[in-house]
Amino acid sequence: MSGSANFAALKDLPALRDQPLKEREPLFVKKLQLCSIIFAFDDPKVDLRGKDIKRQTLLELVDYVNTPAGQKIFTESITKDLMTCISANVCRALPPATDDFDPEEDEPVLEPAWPHLQVAYEFFLRFIVSSEVNAKVAKKHVNQEFCLQLVELFDSEDPRERDYLKTILHRIYGKFMSHRSFIRKAISNVFYRFVYETERHNGIGELLEILGSIINGFAIPLKKEHLQFLVRALIPLHKPKCVSLYHQQLSYCIIQYVEKDPETAIAILNGFFRCWPWSCSSKQVLFLNELEEILELLGADQLGQISKTLFTNLARCLDSDHFQVVERALFLWNNEHLVNSGCLSRLNAKMVLPIIYGPLYKNSSGHWNATVEGLAQNVLKMYMEYDLALYDKCSTDYFKEEEEGKRKKGEVKQKWNTVVSMAQTNR
Repeated sequence: MSGSANFAALKDLPALRDQPLKEREPLFVKKLQLCSIIFAFDDPKVDLRGKDIKRQTLLELVDYVNTPAGQKIFTESITKDLMTCISANVCRALPPATDDFDPEEDEPVLEPAWPHLQVAYEFFLRFIVSSEVNAKVAKKHVNQEFCLQLVELFDSEDPRERDYLKTILHRIYGKFMSHRSFIRKAISNVFYRFVYETERHNGIGELLEILGSIINGFAIPLKKEHLQFLVRALIPLHKPKCVSLYHQQLSYCIIQYVEKDPETAIAILNGFFRCWPWSCSSKQVLFLNELEEILELLGADQLGQISKTLFTNLARCLDSDHFQVVERALFLWNNEHLVNSGCLSRLNAKMVLPIIYGPLYKNSSGHWNATVEGLAQNVLKMYMEYDLALYDKCSTDYFKEEEEGKRKKGEVKQKWNTVVSMAQTNR
């Protein structure tokens, strides 16, 4: 419905505070109904008075429900009109994303209707957090369909809107226990579409922030559905090219799982290395940051199951052409917990050193970056002091492999020379 013909009706309504208590509820409902009128914001010069009157009315509703008397107005009888008003203002189709939009580079497109939208969100938030609102009664209107619409709105380009949505959806999750499983599934579906179809979504970071708090509240032992959520929805989020936009929030969720159940580290690390961004050095540094946090929580049982995969990939990082990746990998040995009692300790030297000796030695003997060279020398020295016999064996094996590699290269070169010579002879 257009707002141009109706703003006068809003203007003529008296203020809620000026009315006797018994007359406030019907007036409140009337204001809700008129605030359900939607104005077009395509042209900022059209309907200026009507837009301003609606905004002032919404602000009045927010101001009123912030009072003790206003809280009492959140009765079952007004809930339908309240949700109709909120749905009319908030639930809408988002404009299609432009093909050339780059979230890492471009400024977001701000919502033109924000003067109304912001106050509508603020008002709805007051409703959700109110102790006067009974979840069992309100869930008939704050239903699964409405929750799904909120989840879909997280794709809004406007960060202000996503911030409100994050707070509101989290509050709904906390208050409406019967909706919790549905909300998690709705978020999962957003992640699936993002990872496997579009790789475009503006609200992955905000959804992960909500999940960080949700996962924190999971009971131990973790339920099967919560473990499936980790494997199917969270770990694959490491794949998209734009992972750096939400990596901090994703890493927090992953660490929450490992803290609650160290056994999850095995599935996490296996999936983690499958998604490792070998072609992007800056993302590898991010992943190494996350890896360090996971390794701090890794127990001996889990390490035994994942050691070969872990140290093989770590050796590959140490052998990287990009010095920042090598440097960040070497910084793992500056972590006292990992070195004293974790996966890099003396106890695990026989698992670690044979796999990483080669790239460590190469970095320690003439790397162009002095920091990398010094760090590699320190790590080698540490393992030499741990177990000299092991160190000598690794050194001997390494040079044998190098010599064998040179011999095989020489044989291949000789064979090609023979082929070339025969070809020239037969011309």
